[in-house]
Amino acid sequence: QVQVVESGGGLVQTGGSLRLSCAASGRTFSNYAMGWFRQAPGKEREFVAAIRWSSGDTYYADSVKGRFTCSRDNAKNTVYLQMNSLKPEDTAVYYCNTDPIGRLSQFLPFHSWGRGTQVTVSS
Repeated sequence: QVQVVESGGGLVQTGGSLRLSCAASGRTFSNYAMGWFRQAPGKEREFVAAIRWSSGDTYYADSVKGRFTCSRDNAKNTVYLQMNSLKPEDTAVYYCNTDPIGRLSQFLPFHSWGRGTQVTVSS
């Protein structure tokens, strides 16, 4: 199974950018997908974006469409979440997870949630 480690979070001003990384290790299936979730204080964890490893197809939540871009690096076995035009509403802990079946719009997290990486957008 795949294990993931998130990194790249930080503090930025409104309108700024950050790139999050999710490094994967372990055996994977060729059609598995990796997805990003986030959880803000007092709110439930929500889906952000997902990418299918084999094809590179992506899917985004409406709240981040046009601002966030999910990509992958096969050589580094890493997925990225490029976040542009950040808003205070994007402040949250961001987590990475996997879907062994490769689902995108119906992404179903499989592994235990890790530490995540904090993203804070100041106004």
